[in-house]
Amino acid sequence: METRVTALPKLFIGIDIHKRSWKIHCSTDLFGGKSFTMPPEPEKLYEYVQKHFCDHQVTTAYEAGCCGYSAHRSFEVFGWKSLVVNPADIHRKGKERYTKTDRIDAQLISRELKDGRLDGITVPDIEREGLRSLFRRRNELVKDFRRIKSRIKMHLLYFGIKIPAEFDNDHWSHAFRHWVDSQEFHYPTAQETMASKMRTFRFIDKELREVSSQLRAYCRKHFKKDYYLLRSVPGIGGIVAVGILAELGDLRRFNTLKHLAGYVGLAPGIYQSGATSKALGMNPRCHRLIRSYFVEASWQAIRTDPVIQAYYRKHMGKDVKKIIVKVAHKLLSRTLAVIKTEIPYEVGVIA
Repeated sequence: METRVTALPKLFIGIDIHKRSWKIHCSTDLFGGKSFTMPPEPEKLYEYVQKHFCDHQVTTAYEAGCCGYSAHRSFEVFGWKSLVVNPADIHRKGKERYTKTDRIDAQLISRELKDGRLDGITVPDIEREGLRSLFRRRNELVKDFRRIKSRIKMHLLYFGIKIPAEFDNDHWSHAFRHWVDSQEFHYPTAQETMASKMRTFRFIDKELREVSSQLRAYCRKHFKKDYYLLRSVPGIGGIVAVGILAELGDLRRFNTLKHLAGYVGLAPGIYQSGATSKALGMNPRCHRLIRSYFVEASWQAIRTDPVIQAYYRKHMGKDVKKIIVKVAHKLLSRTLAVIKTEIPYEVGVIA
């Protein structure tokens, strides 16, 4: 009897990606396959597949990490289906939670891929990925800026120099900077230590301002419509708008507020078993930076929007942290609505 192929055979490739090498596990829809190590070059994997599985429909997956999306884009150029997955989405059974090697990781990815239990994350296009890199550079500078300010204050404290009351706050005016420069120490080594720290401070301050200006200018030029729609929402300034555009991408891809709130991390967790049901607070799986931006933006929105302020007052008496999360969730709802409808927000209008 003549046999005919009714469907293309399928190949599932799990990859544990590292800088110096890739651990590969190949399995088909019929067989378990094998694991091997290869150089971190997509072309080498393509040659291997063409040699051994030339007639297979190929699907690859690897964990999101420091190696970015270049491998994913190469796989798509080859005509393969490719997924970049969140490491937390890879299910581990029993002892697999306590045994971790590169080979096991590749096998688990291949197994989950074959069983259809993996969903890929959203991969940004190259332009938005570049914007994201500059936005994250700004956040690195913010951390460095806070750190050097703390070191300067500690240096003054260590040598017994008291900061005047009018300067003892988070805002470092030019007058305060000149005051720090004018302080005299008993020995030139301590004087040079302070001078070095102040040079670092001024360099980071200049870089932070320059990068922030470049971010705002780029978004005004290339994402003009969405940028100004976001700016119309109370509490969302230029940098927060840039962060939303860089990290969340086009908000139109979120079908519902629940979907967006879950991604940002403003959707509460819940535990239910029988008659027992309790809220678990904010979900630890979140976009921490954007969540913190929305929480900070909520405090500003309370001051500038009477509707948001009324919502905050309605919950007065409860835990302040819980109230501000509720406000952040409402602010997120307004942000999504502004982008979806493409109508600027009007302060004081009840949505």
